[in-house]
Amino acid sequence: MAVDLLLGLQWGDEGKGKIVDVLTKDYDIIARFQGGPNAGHTLEFDGIKHVLHTIPSGIFHKTAMNLVGNGVVIDPVIFQKELDALGKFNIDYISKLLISRKAHLILPTHRLLDAASEAAKGKAKIGSTLKGIGPTYMDKTGRNGMRIGDLELSDWKEKYRALANKHEAMIGFYNVDIQYDLPELEADFFKAVDQLKKLTFIDSEEYLYRAQKEGRKILAEGAQGSLLDIDFGTYPFVTSSNTTAAGACTGLGVAPNQIGSVFGIFKAYTTRVGSGPFPTELFDADGETMGRVGNEFGATTGRSRRCGWLDLVALKYAVQVNGVTELMMMKGDVLSGFPKLKVCTAYNYKGEEITHLPYNIEAENVTPIYTEMDGWAQDLTKMRSPEEFPKALNEYIAFLEKELEVPIKIVSVGPDRTQTILR
Repeated sequence: MAVDLLLGLQWGDEGKGKIVDVLTKDYDIIARFQGGPNAGHTLEFDGIKHVLHTIPSGIFHKTAMNLVGNGVVIDPVIFQKELDALGKFNIDYISKLLISRKAHLILPTHRLLDAASEAAKGKAKIGSTLKGIGPTYMDKTGRNGMRIGDLELSDWKEKYRALANKHEAMIGFYNVDIQYDLPELEADFFKAVDQLKKLTFIDSEEYLYRAQKEGRKILAEGAQGSLLDIDFGTYPFVTSSNTTAAGACTGLGVAPNQIGSVFGIFKAYTTRVGSGPFPTELFDADGETMGRVGNEFGATTGRSRRCGWLDLVALKYAVQVNGVTELMMMKGDVLSGFPKLKVCTAYNYKGEEITHLPYNIEAENVTPIYTEMDGWAQDLTKMRSPEEFPKALNEYIAFLEKELEVPIKIVSVGPDRTQTILR
């Protein structure tokens, strides 16, 4: 039984959590494969908005198991807050949530290191969420990290202390004024670890292998977006993990030939949080309208998102790198009311017209070339079938499908579960 994969094709915030929630009824296991609490997956149903950061978005369904894979980094304090929030809705996470022993732990000092590193960069900062993600992945690749499985060892606190001491020495190296009370942070951390240890830790690659042999359906859930991939994103303004399809293999222990459908999610326009190049960014009333109507604020940080027209050059690149088989367009409703829509179909790159994503897309190198299309005035939020779509929306979708050479199977017209239209 192949493992299907769902991931974002832009700079994150595409609406992955909502679609995972919608699709979960068709799967037995939802498995998160990378990232950490720098992600924010928002789900809305029954008039209630839920925000998850580390826990897979299938947790609200009684029928599915949810796995936090080895490629994820876990902050026990934030994780405990997520569990507390679920507890208010009588979610049985004890029996429905599994954690890979090979997933790495975010220590309090990882967050302090993150803050010190970002402060030292000054104007060159990358826009970190300051959740300790980067330093945790650095310890992982440096072979110094702590993993979930270490918590089952009697001497895990000794390993913690050695690593925390090393981090404090590194914080001093940055020579910036970072105020903190480590004993207070550690008290919260150790308390959260005690709660975390009540959950089930597993050898997740073996669990998924057996699940496949038994014919159970698995959906791998990504975080962030393809343009934030550590290798293929807009480096250095990226996250610290592989957000693309290949990351599902290393983040879950799934063989490449076991990947089935690849669901790629994108917004009908483009947004970005934090620093970094953004060729189609708008600084006018259109950009302000997108942000206001789309409620473009980060689910994790609360930061306002930069907004711009859809960038097909970048989107084609993400489709190509991920091997996307089906597309899902989110927030089509936000574009209602624009008399004209623009889609970037090429770049002027150093005086040459190109249609591929080059090594450097900083503003001094790249100017977007737009195709203009008619907009639509109709409110899409009450529509429940594609037959209700206005002509201009159908033309917009058809244009994107032709350019991307992949079908758009879902169009989202609002945040609620019910505002998800299959085509």
